Amino acid sequence: MKQLLKTLYVTTQGAYLSKEGEAVVVEVDRETKLRVPIHTLGCIVCFGRVACSPFLMGFCGERGVALAFFSENGRFLARVQGPVSGNVLLRREQYRWADQPDKSAAIARTVVLAKIANCRVVVQRGLRDKPDGPGTEQMEFAVRRLGRIIEEVSSATTVDEIRGHEGDAARTYFSVFDHLITASKDEFFFKERSRRPPLDNVNALLSFVYTLLVHDIAAALEGVGLDPAVGYLHRDRPGRPSLALDLLEELRPVIAERLALSLINRKQLRGSGFQTSESGAVVMDDATRKQVLVAYQERKREEIQHPFLGERVAFGLTPHLQATLLARFIRGDLDGYPCFFWK
Repeated sequence: MKQLLKTLYVTTQGAYLSKEGEAVVVEVDRETKLRVPIHTLGCIVCFGRVACSPFLMGFCGERGVALAFFSENGRFLARVQGPVSGNVLLRREQYRWADQPDKSAAIARTVVLAKIANCRVVVQRGLRDKPDGPGTEQMEFAVRRLGRIIEEVSSATTVDEIRGHEGDAARTYFSVFDHLITASKDEFFFKERSRRPPLDNVNALLSFVYTLLVHDIAAALEGVGLDPAVGYLHRDRPGRPSLALDLLEELRPVIAERLALSLINRKQLRGSGFQTSESGAVVMDDATRKQVLVAYQERKREEIQHPFLGERVAFGLTPHLQATLLARFIRGDLDGYPCFFWK
């Protein structure tokens, strides 16, 4: 539980991080703004124009503190980490499975089933909260359609077939996502998913929260000895954390999309906190980014009933729990991977 609070987010542009004794020091315009003992940190996440001294990088590597760098709008750039002590036998089995179509399809099918089921719950909750609101008919159709796609995915046997059903489900889900937004519609509206770059405020918010969640999932996978780069639904691509993106599918409706909708519908964010660049990309300003980071950390502290373990756990522990369950499945300790189904 304490590890959830061991991430230092640095969003102030022009900040400089250095080592001072056993502490990490954050300076802005040569003025010390923060001093954090290294033993209290598990990771440092830097956004935009944030620099780190080579001595601090080496210090973090020795102490097992990862350094992650993102662009100002949340695009992953690099991760600096010390020696990895993962289980080599587990990773060798992970790599073997990635080369076996039936094994890959089994995991891909499970995570896609969970993703579609969780998306369906998000829409159902929207209907429950606003039973007579606009778009009710379209949302009810989406719930039925997603239910049918779940049945289709259950009988799919290849990864390509599963990807096709997943794309169909995503189009159905995002076709009604705008109806889930009930406040500040002139500033926050959703027409379609746009990623590189995000072209409206909602897409910018979603992309940023997805980035945070992928980072947490990748760290969790490394923590149990799995390679975040070798996935089953998402295939290998240089620089892409494919296995982290696999687990993202089942968790993003529950953690990322529900958080984004809550921030908008509770009017915690303002449209003025989003800016459009010359290229058309929409980015958040520093203050808005900090608001989202605080809300994300608070979301991670909320407790839920884990569907497989049957115990109440913090949302922030779910990436670690799912990574552990996946590792146990690959080792042969479990007959199947118990993905995260939200109720």
